[in-house]
Amino acid sequence: MFTDIDGVIKNVEVPVSQLEKVMNNEMAFDGSSIDGFVEIDQSDMKLHPDLDTWLIFPWKLENGDGKIARFICDVHMPDGQPFAGDPRNNLKRVVKEMKEFGFTSFNLGPEPEFLLFKLDENGKPSKTLNDNGGYFDLAPTDLAENCRRDIVLELEALGFEIEASHHEVAPGQHEIDWKYADAVEACDNIQTFKLIVKTVARKHGLHATFMPKPIENISGSGMHFNMSLFNEEGNAFYDSESEDGLSGTAYQFIAGLLDHAQAYTAVCNPIVNSYKRLTPGYEAPVYVAWSGTNRTPLVRVPASRGNSTRVELRSVDPTANPYLALAVLLKAGLKGIGEAKSAPSPVNKNIYNMDQIERDENNIQSLPQNLYEAIESLKKDETIIDGLGEHIFERFVAAKSADWHNFTKAVTQWETDRYFELY
Repeated sequence: MFTDIDGVIKNVEVPVSQLEKVMNNEMAFDGSSIDGFVEIDQSDMKLHPDLDTWLIFPWKLENGDGKIARFICDVHMPDGQPFAGDPRNNLKRVVKEMKEFGFTSFNLGPEPEFLLFKLDENGKPSKTLNDNGGYFDLAPTDLAENCRRDIVLELEALGFEIEASHHEVAPGQHEIDWKYADAVEACDNIQTFKLIVKTVARKHGLHATFMPKPIENISGSGMHFNMSLFNEEGNAFYDSESEDGLSGTAYQFIAGLLDHAQAYTAVCNPIVNSYKRLTPGYEAPVYVAWSGTNRTPLVRVPASRGNSTRVELRSVDPTANPYLALAVLLKAGLKGIGEAKSAPSPVNKNIYNMDQIERDENNIQSLPQNLYEAIESLKKDETIIDGLGEHIFERFVAAKSADWHNFTKAVTQWETDRYFELY
């Protein structure tokens, strides 16, 4: 398994007889066939398996004989050099920069949400939600409880330490949270999680989607990122001597996140539909600010302290490539630390209830309102560009600009409903 720039899982399947070849880093593939990788004149690439990611899936082959195992791989050039366009390699590059700051690890605890739809009589996804449940609802309202429980059991069998699973706010919406891990492993876990969710859902006659806003007028699906930096003394965001338990490093990291929010939104919310979720009134963040208990700003600092001290970014959605998203967020935070930035005062009021004048008085900016605005902000921010690397930046912008261009030409159902008979 490996991941392309769009965050889509790719795989090359081999019989067990080829395992030695895989272990010797000799598995070649055509990189020109993968979106955002290389052109046809330099297409030969090799997959280097990360042996720590060896995993045997709990399901059997259709004939009942044998099982499927996987490695997550890094992409390398034929000469053995890491490929700059591989999102996993790119995250490792930024993590290496982090260690030059004196930090030992960057931990991520994600909170991914998804929606379950029924399959039709042909096994195709329908637009019918699986249930009409609400936040923390239990059966019989939550008809997907058995499906979600099976997802949790399969994840636990694969080594996930599940902390919570529950029905979310919207009908058919669910969330499963697991223990944090170091940066690369955490992103590997997100990719594995998505695969398990979709596979188990189909066994239950359901389609799981991580699309941020598949249905209007209900809450969209997010993937909050809970992040913390560690050094040899422990959690670098915690200071037992400060009034609120937050260190100067934590404040500087928050400042970096706020300074570069417009630019990294293109990476954390990378599709046209992402911006249908980022609208006021559905608990998704729209405004660039931070707070503690208040959940309306972009950044929140949960109440836990000690080694559990963390910074939560609430804008990320599940379509984000986790390797790219975490790389640019780490880069933004390190920029704040490197320049000893001062975080603004926390905003503890409900920002959704503020008018524009009050937001201006508090220097609260808005996130980009669409993918085009986000791309334009990205193109102006050298810190976030560096977080992606030149290769990924150029291809990412080209791909997302093409998506926006195609969207602007499309005739939507809303337009047809609104104008077809009227004019």
